[in-house]
Amino acid sequence: MTETTDPAPEWTLKPGDAIERKQLHSKFGGRTQGGIGPSAKTPNVFVFTDPVAGEKHGYYDDWMPDGRFHYSGEGQYGDQRMLSGNASILNHEAEGRALRVFRGARGTITYRGEFVVDQKNPWYEADAPETNDGPLRKVIVFRLKPIDAEPGQPATKLGRLLESSPHSVDELPLERNETEKSFVNPNREPYEAERKEARLVKEFADYLTSTGYTSCRHRMLPSGESRPLFTDLYCKGLGLLVESKGSVTRENIRMALGQLADYSRFVEHTTRAILVPSKPREDLLALAESQECAVLWPEGKGFTSTVPAALP
Repeated sequence: MTETTDPAPEWTLKPGDAIERKQLHSKFGGRTQGGIGPSAKTPNVFVFTDPVAGEKHGYYDDWMPDGRFHYSGEGQYGDQRMLSGNASILNHEAEGRALRVFRGARGTITYRGEFVVDQKNPWYEADAPETNDGPLRKVIVFRLKPIDAEPGQPATKLGRLLESSPHSVDELPLERNETEKSFVNPNREPYEAERKEARLVKEFADYLTSTGYTSCRHRMLPSGESRPLFTDLYCKGLGLLVESKGSVTRENIRMALGQLADYSRFVEHTTRAILVPSKPREDLLALAESQECAVLWPEGKGFTSTVPAALP
């Protein structure tokens, strides 16, 4: 006698339909918790998004200007790997599963539609913090192509930026308080050292203004990257590219040198400079000099520099 199994229930939800998550899993299977739910009961992989909560933690799960739905993978600690739920998304077509995306993660959820992983560019890597504002790590971001839904307008902060910024490098006023951390880890409060950096930049900008020079900053989006970079200050009249640090430590000097090396690939400049609140010790000054980088710090009513030509 041949054993029979019940056929999989017919999929009847249409984009925009609402359903209780418990009811969804009761009928179609899949995990009842978490963001990715491959089903052993039906040929489906369910993906759940919470854009508001996700954006606070550096996840920008939503439509992007490329017409694809970008979705961050699972894994709360350490670098994400292409295992478990992440692998079920990547391999859903090969395994004969439909990829179905929902808005919401608990209670009543809304069906966004059926998607497939973009075969030309299925996923990329981005930076985001571990759960509970832990250290930054690598996250997997999938690019999903809609099957039965129209691409929407970008609604996240990152999506709107990518849509409105046609250039890889844009000038911004100093008053714009956006930073790299505000995109990578937007939920974290600034450290006191970062507040000191901001105050130091303002003091230096005011000094430049008093001598007849204007300042700005730059926002850069390197090719293939998904998060923007921001300079601290740029004085076009002096060709001066500045990175500020709130304290004079070896770690900060090293970090500033790396950031300036990165930024200087995109911004034309004559001098790169590290702005700090006081004169560093001699070996740190020698380190900066070895990298052809000036060091600036307040002195009296103005500022001084290891490279006099860096100042008015």
